[in-house]
Amino acid sequence: MTQKTADQLVGELAQRFVRVLDAVLPAGPLALVDFPDHSNVGDSAIWLGEMAYLRKRSRLPSYYSAIADFEDGACRAAIGGGAILIHGGGNMGTLWPKHEAFRLHLLRTHRGRPIIQMPQSIHYADPAAAAEMAEAIREHGQFTLLVRDARSLAFAEQHFDCAIHLCPDAALMLGRQQRSAATVPVFALLRTDHERAAGEANALPAGVVADDWLEEDAGQKRRLRLSLKLGRLFNRDPMAQRAARQQRLAEWRFQRGLVMLSAGELVVTDRLHAHILSLLLDIPHVLLDNSYGKVAGFADQWTGDYAGLMRATHRAEAFETALACRAPLIVDG
Repeated sequence: MTQKTADQLVGELAQRFVRVLDAVLPAGPLALVDFPDHSNVGDSAIWLGEMAYLRKRSRLPSYYSAIADFEDGACRAAIGGGAILIHGGGNMGTLWPKHEAFRLHLLRTHRGRPIIQMPQSIHYADPAAAAEMAEAIREHGQFTLLVRDARSLAFAEQHFDCAIHLCPDAALMLGRQQRSAATVPVFALLRTDHERAAGEANALPAGVVADDWLEEDAGQKRRLRLSLKLGRLFNRDPMAQRAARQQRLAEWRFQRGLVMLSAGELVVTDRLHAHILSLLLDIPHVLLDNSYGKVAGFADQWTGDYAGLMRATHRAEAFETALACRAPLIVDG
């Protein structure tokens, strides 16, 4: 396999994303729904990538929503006969029931309207749940499903009667990012939720600092929300206010993730978007899989030829690989 630089790979994958979306996106007004108003940095990176594409094509949505503030009537009024875009990620299936229920609601309530699921990874642990989704897709009749890996593609083609396309993750539309100077030899961004691989509880060796990106600074968040409230004094359009709020929150979370990853000379991670953001930052990293193969499946499909990528099957091996590969860290002073 010929190895590629971060510049080469990010550019190629962003172009692939554009080609797929250009082919499936219908004309007319758009809604972008299921905004990720939570602390997981990866989902904010996806949303910003989706917006980067829509901005590039001058197709900014007429309606924005998270799950909590979605209103069927308001969506219809804003987009007429236009399409609904569902935010992408890794929540199609049984692992994240709230998002699956929202997807079912959209399919059942907005028949006769194009609905496009932005790139997803699929995992159903319950055949009955997959059958329920298959029925909703079949009865809707105008659903387009974008998937991020070969495993999800095979599952979708077997179970779902709709247009299905293989597509890279939207976060790649953000392009290469500038990293700051490293402060530790190895930074490990490791899952602490239910997608964590079983049996992974290794002690950290010297030179490795570990964290997850699910906790946010409460003071920073309060200040950001206050700034957003003040901004509403100068913009009375409720949808424009919502769009500005979503953009600011997503950018804040994305930047937090970049800062965390930049701390390490090398990174170890089992989070898909810590892998993608490390690629955007061109940080060499050791990749572990998550609980059901999502991370490895994406890397096998799209990013396995990145020159800075190393693979490991468990955390002890990953730490050993990262520490062996790093250059001596030079600290000023």
